[in-house]
Amino acid sequence: MGRWSRQIAPLFLDWLDPAEGLDWLEVGCGTGALSAAILARCNPRGLVSIDPSEGFLAKARANVPDKRVEFLAGDAQALAMESGSKDMVVSALVLNFIPDKEKALAEMGRVARRDATIGFYVWDYPGGGVEFMRAFWTAAAALDPGAVDLTEDRRFPFCTQDGLTDLARKAGLVSVDSTRLEMPAVFKDFDDYWHPFTLGAGPAPGYCMSLAPAARQKLMERLRESLPRGEDGSIPLKTRAWAVKAKVR
Repeated sequence: MGRWSRQIAPLFLDWLDPAEGLDWLEVGCGTGALSAAILARCNPRGLVSIDPSEGFLAKARANVPDKRVEFLAGDAQALAMESGSKDMVVSALVLNFIPDKEKALAEMGRVARRDATIGFYVWDYPGGGVEFMRAFWTAAAALDPGAVDLTEDRRFPFCTQDGLTDLARKAGLVSVDSTRLEMPAVFKDFDDYWHPFTLGAGPAPGYCMSLAPAARQKLMERLRESLPRGEDGSIPLKTRAWAVKAKVR
């Protein structure tokens, strides 16, 4: 997912259209894709990026060696930040992994200054917005009906426009707005598509590598036959996320 995370971050920032010289907080920075985009496009006065994973933080520090950003360990549900201290509070592709989503959004609102912007986005899993994942699980479920229970649309049913805007309002945010963020996801060939599923990191790769070799071969062959192909052998797919922005009362 990393390559698509890096590509979608600028679309989100363009939609937010923030002023320069603001104090930013990023909740759930992962390996630093959105952090890097903020620094490159928004000229912040300062950026604090938090994540509960020390492994992700170490990777983010290596990926984004910029003195304007501070990467810190932190919990989205209990932000160790002063109330009313940030101009922009954002989160990228993380909300679906936070146990108490409403509390996390309320915390984001708490640390935001008056008239600050709170913004976040997640993949449109219920709408099939990550086509390469939907294709994988469709093929897997055709061979193994039990795979249906592992799909992202089953695990993250709230990742819809209505579900996300309702969460924001329940967390006490106001002036809630949302939009689609869409972009192509083109794989140069089948190996480019298939290889990430063999690395074992994440639900789909984990499922893939849990299969017996013969079952994994059948899954690979089914995908090879079913995926769309361009004239050059590429696999043209798309990704879509829902983005939300709001204000505090």
